[in-house]
Amino acid sequence: MEIRRTGYGHRDAQRLAADLAEELLERHGRPGSGGEPPTSDFDPPDGAFVVGYEVGEPVACGGVCRYDGRTGEIRRMYVVSAARSRGFSRAILAALESAARKLGYEAIRLETGNRQHEAISLYRSSGYEPIERYGPYAEDERSVCFEKKL
Repeated sequence: MEIRRTGYGHRDAQRLAADLAEELLERHGRPGSGGEPPTSDFDPPDGAFVVGYEVGEPVACGGVCRYDGRTGEIRRMYVVSAARSRGFSRAILAALESAARKLGYEAIRLETGNRQHEAISLYRSSGYEPIERYGPYAEDERSVCFEKKL
């Protein structure tokens, strides 16, 4: 997989984000509590968005944006179902962590759904620790939140 930095407004990023939204709706029965982030959240100097390509086709994505002065937040991380179990999510996560370090963040946090068992396993095995639900997820019992020191 080739990972390219793109804007969140890029057509491939938006296509993958739409697929993610559809899958989350199927898994949870209602839209997520985080809402759709503005494309500018992933623009420098506070953010970055990447898309992973396999044979020219977009198959994975994710972004990092500012949560606060020292902490970044991973959002919109996704791998299409046909490309799963091949290490792409781990590669996207590593690219986002690298971008977060370059952006000057000391920690990175994220939210995932309690029915996204594959994501929870990925984050735990990558050194993320559970934290209290925060921000728009604080009251959403479907949310599971994690953080990692960089």
